[in-house]
Amino acid sequence: MPSAFPYDRLRRRPDVEAENLQAHDATDLQLVARALDSGLPGEEIAVIGDEYGAITLALTHAGLSGVRVHQDLATGRRALALNAADLGLAGFVSHELDAGLVAGARLVLLQLPKALAELEEIADAVARWGAADAVLVAGGRVKHMTLAQNEVLARSFGAVQPQRAERKSRLLVATEPLPAPATPPYPVTARHDGLVLVAHGGAFAGARIDIGTRVLLDVLAVRGAQLLPPPRDTGGSGPNGSGPADSGGVVNAETVVDLGCGTGALAVSYALAHPGARVVATDRSAAAVVSARATVEANDVADRVEVTHDDAGSELPGASADVVLLNPPFHLGTSVHTGAATRMFEAAARLLRPGGELWTVYNSALGYRAELTRLVGETEQVRRTPKFTVTRSIRR
Repeated sequence: MPSAFPYDRLRRRPDVEAENLQAHDATDLQLVARALDSGLPGEEIAVIGDEYGAITLALTHAGLSGVRVHQDLATGRRALALNAADLGLAGFVSHELDAGLVAGARLVLLQLPKALAELEEIADAVARWGAADAVLVAGGRVKHMTLAQNEVLARSFGAVQPQRAERKSRLLVATEPLPAPATPPYPVTARHDGLVLVAHGGAFAGARIDIGTRVLLDVLAVRGAQLLPPPRDTGGSGPNGSGPADSGGVVNAETVVDLGCGTGALAVSYALAHPGARVVATDRSAAAVVSARATVEANDVADRVEVTHDDAGSELPGASADVVLLNPPFHLGTSVHTGAATRMFEAAARLLRPGGELWTVYNSALGYRAELTRLVGETEQVRRTPKFTVTRSIRR
């Protein structure tokens, strides 16, 4: 019989690490116990949403092999690989959220996502491609669970049974997969004054333009969600020798990075308004990346917009960008934590060449201006609304 799994040896890296941020929780332990009690071989088990490998590695440590796993975040994928190497474990295969992940699976373990749309897409995938007797066991912290999650699961399964809460976590057991509709519920498409957005369930804000992005687009001289070509000032020394930018628009840069691109609204808007620019859109969420790629195709800008799945642009060369556009997150999972934004500011500083510009929109209550000045360079407030602030930072 294998020894107890060393959960205390798991780390979150390369994600933010802090005393109040753990690499596992009680939900992970309950999902692992459920899988081991099932007696199923690893090949018939799929794991979704395992943030840092606590579920997957505990199963392989117990002797299961062929476990299929899907993690949305690039940081989670890297953490799983690093933790597996540290513990000398293998026996799992990584997949995207597709048929290969759940085809024939009889047990799917899920850490409940925050978004109901993401849960709907996952539940549909399991019912659509899983075994005829597939069981989806979804778990989460009780304080974050709602009856709406049960209702979403019931769209794809004939029976949804909540389990008794243990250590402030609860499991939902969904059985009796229902026939899947001919067309999957995601991705969805929406038009915004000429801009087409495509979104999968796990993409932030879905096919909407979130409020913060709207404010930043407005500051960058938007009309109908498209950036207007900015005025060129021959007097001065802006990032491209064309004079300083003003609140009416950034300089006509050659290389622009949309850092944390989501569904690609900023990247595609810039590309539509600046046909000569090269735009790189990057996000750590796989759902965001597949959505942004679809958005790029829908707007016919694939010739000048590249989308990458990456952790804070870590695979992009340093000092390669003229402009970085950023609407940073302020959550890590279900925790409010400024560490996520700090990593993005540090990434922007690395990516920008000296004199390059970082345009940031953030919740006004967070007051990031001093930190932007420290990490990037001189920062000015361009606009402040009751909820959001837009700043421009010049890379020193």
